Order: sequence, then C-alpha cells, then structure tokens
Amino acid sequence: MSELTVLFQGDSITDAGRTADNLDGLGNGYPLLIDAMFHAENPGRDVTFINRGISGNRVKDLRARWQEDCIDLKPDILSILIGINDTWRRYDQNDPTSAEKYEEDYRYILDKTRTELPDTELVILEPFVLPYPADRKEWRVDLDPKIHVARKLAAEFDAVFIPLDGIFNAAAIAGGPTRWSADGVHPTAAGHALIAEHWLDTVIL
Repeated sequence: MSELTVLFQGDSITDAGRTADNLDGLGNGYPLLIDAMFHAENPGRDVTFINRGISGNRVKDLRARWQEDCIDLKPDILSILIGINDTWRRYDQNDPTSAEKYEEDYRYILDKTRTELPDTELVILEPFVLPYPADRKEWRVDLDPKIHVARKLAAEFDAVFIPLDGIFNAAAIAGGPTRWSADGVHPTAAGHALIAEHWLDTVIL
C-alpha cells in the first residue's frame, strides 16, 4: 500500500491523451509531469498518482461518475480541474451550463467527498482560457462567473486553490498566449509544465 494516493480529475486538460483501457496511465500532461518531477526529487517516497480525467467532460459528467471514479478510489489528495467545457459547449453546440448549475454539480461532488472521505485533502484548480484565437475573448462573459464559483467553493470547503486563469494569463503577457496553448484551452508542453510547477509548489505531499 502506498504512502499516499493522489487523484487527478477533470476533462481533456487532465486526460491529456491517456487511454481509458489503461487505468494506470497518466497521459502526457501535467499529471505525468507531477509524478515524474515529484519522484525525481523524492526517490524514497511511495506516492501513487492516478488520472481519471476524461476528454469532453463537464462538471455534470464528474457528478455522474463520482462514486466509481473518486469515492471508490479513496484518494488522500483529490485534485480537480473542471469547467472549460461547461463554457465551450455554449459556443460550439449552443448547450450552455449556467453558473448556478455549475455550482450545484460542483458542490455535490465536494459534499459527497467530504461526507464519505472526510480526511481527503481537496485541491481545486480554477478553469482558464487564453485570448487566442480572438473569439476566446468572448468566452470570458461565461467563464468568469464559473471561476468565481470555483474560488467560492475552494474557500467554503477549505481546499487548496490554484488560480490557473491568473497564472496562465500572467504568463501570456511575457511569452504570448500560443506559448502556453495553441487554442486558448489545451496546454502546450510548456503549459502543462506550468501547471505541474505551480501544483507542486502549492500542494504539500
């Protein structure tokens, strides 16, 4: 049995190309980098990292699979990044998720986790978007209220909070948005490294 189990949950940003038939796979994004960087610095520690991000997921999808893909895994640390698809589907499929519904479903999974896994440490990463392509700027009217929900819930549930929207947009001032994401949403290798770096700097393992 490992010393600690860390579970990453979310959408394609977390999924990052992992194959669903390989439950031990971490994908090619920030969960893999966190695992590699942590164990390189702490070779004597026995920490297991698990990735259950699924591309395309919205918070309602996390709610539907929460028992199997979170509670049953009994993580010591739970890291969640969810929300950009709740915004994106408004613009590409005319299928919006209101901030109120986003909060309702997000609160459900946090309440369930607190009730059934009271000792699990929560880590909430705020959803983010970069201003490239240009139409991504219009998304702020939908995403910003969801970012405020993530911040509110992090405070309410005493979660570790990582302000990715601020982190990415600050980095884009110096390096330009395409250094961090080619479509404003999915990180480049440098973008995933940025998430991993801030995650490891913020979360105490």
